[in-house]
Amino acid sequence: MEQHDRSLVESLVNENPRFRKLFEEHQILEKELVQLDERPHLTPEEEFERKKIQKLKLAGKDEMELILNGNR
Repeated sequence: MEQHDRSLVESLVNENPRFRKLFEEHQILEKELVQLDERPHLTPEEEFERKKIQKLKLAGKDEMELILNGNR
């Protein structure tokens, strides 16, 4: 991420409640994925949860990108 993008993200986190919520959710989902990925084997339920987290994370990232693009 470029420095300009980083400063824009920081600005949006501070000024845009929706962006801040998406950003915080993205970080939480990333931590959950890391925890699942550290396991040597996932049960079918855990694999389903992993895929669900990935989809939620991607949807949030897409919405953050829309907000970012509107503020450039």
